[in-house]
Formats: sequence, C-alpha cells, structure tokens
Amino acid sequence: MVRIRTDREIQLISESCQIVADTLEILSSKMIAGTSILELDRIAEEYILGQNARPAFKGYRGYPSTLCVSVDDEVVHGIPNERILQEGQIVGVDCGAEKMGYYGDHARTFAIGEVSEEKKKLMEVTHESLMRGIQTARVGNHVSDIGHTIQSYVESFGYSVVRELVGHGIGTQLHEDPQIPNYGVPKQGYKLQEGMCIAIEPMINLGVKEIITDKDGWTIRTADGKSSAHFEHTIAITSGKAVILSEKSEKDELTFVKQ
Repeated sequence: MVRIRTDREIQLISESCQIVADTLEILSSKMIAGTSILELDRIAEEYILGQNARPAFKGYRGYPSTLCVSVDDEVVHGIPNERILQEGQIVGVDCGAEKMGYYGDHARTFAIGEVSEEKKKLMEVTHESLMRGIQTARVGNHVSDIGHTIQSYVESFGYSVVRELVGHGIGTQLHEDPQIPNYGVPKQGYKLQEGMCIAIEPMINLGVKEIITDKDGWTIRTADGKSSAHFEHTIAITSGKAVILSEKSEKDELTFVKQ
C-alpha cells in the first residue's frame, strides 16, 4: 500500500535523512587511499547513535553492518571488512537511519584519489540521472516516468541499468510501496501524489546490466567485472517540484567526530 504522509511525518523522515546525509558528509573526508572500510563503518555507527538514532541497515534481514560499501564492480550491499581503500577505486556508500520510528536513506559514490576518466564519467552520468529522475517526480506523473528518464539518459552514454534492484517508498519502514525501477516505459504504475516519500537510487553499470551475488549472500557485483556507480536521495512529492530530504545540513557538530 502506498502511504501519503502528513507534514509532520515528512519532517520526521527529513530528520532521519539529515542524519544519513551528515554521516556521508563526515565520511567524505575519509574516502582516501589507506582508509579501512571497517573504520568507515565504525565512524558511521558512532555518529548515528550519537544522534539518538539507530543504524537502519544493521540487523535488517540479518545484514551485519551499519553501511553498505561497494567497491568498483560491486553494485550494492558490500559488507564492510578490513579491506583498505586503494587509489583509483570508486566506492559506493549507502547508509540508512531510523529515528522516532521514521527512516532515512541516502547513497553516494566516491572517487578514491585520481580515478580514470571512464570511472569519472560513469559517476557523473549516474548522479545526473538521479537528479533528472528527481525532476520528473511530480504530482500527476507516474512511477515509470522516473525510470524512463533515468534509463534514457544513461543509455545514451552506452551504460546499462540494473534491473533487479530498484528504489522504493520509505517512511515507517525502510522499504515500502511503491517500487521505483530505474528503467521502463512512460505512464505506467502508480501515479505520484502529494505527500508520497520515495527513495530514488539509480545503479548504473559501465558494461552489461547483468549482476551476480557473492557467496556471502549480500554483495552484488556486475557480471562482467566492470565498474558500477550508485547514488540515492530520499524525496518528498509536493504540489510543485520534489523536495530532496537527504541533502546535507550545515551543522557545527559535523567537525566533532572522534577519529
């Protein structure tokens, strides 16, 4: 069932989104060669708990960590471990938080030092596809209009859209209706209404669209071993343009995280 949120509920979702946005902003200074992925997870969990919130991913269907950290050909759901970030990698970091019963969800892909022009372009196009999808998320448009916008844009560069993984509604659960595919034909599925809160998250591959799952049951990577990029925002549908709830804030305490 698609839920229409009150202004108060949207504010609560926004507060959780701000926590995850601020978490990723804190981590951005650590996205350098030599950093342990496990350390990124520790910093994120410490900050989220310090905001009187809870890491939304940890324990979700048995997932063991606060972050999903996915390197190069890993599309999503990479489990943090003692791997060390290396120059030239691109790294997707997905983070969720729950506070007062409402969820926030946000993801960014980071370049570690100098990356190839090929990887840089993939990141730029994936981010732009997200922003174009958000622009399409208006009252009266359909869910599939978002996916069609994303797919049309990225495929014009020769990239491919992962089919099995999609965006979603969000609110009192991490994943709610409707599903938000990053592909499709226009004017299909739910019609967007004021008060809907959704997470749009294009997962775009440099090569083929097919994916495989590692033996850990979580890490999903490209079938051809080529790089993938992932960006995500949680948004609220309003009477005008959509409002991005997961943009970072400018809070002084962002500089006071234990190192």
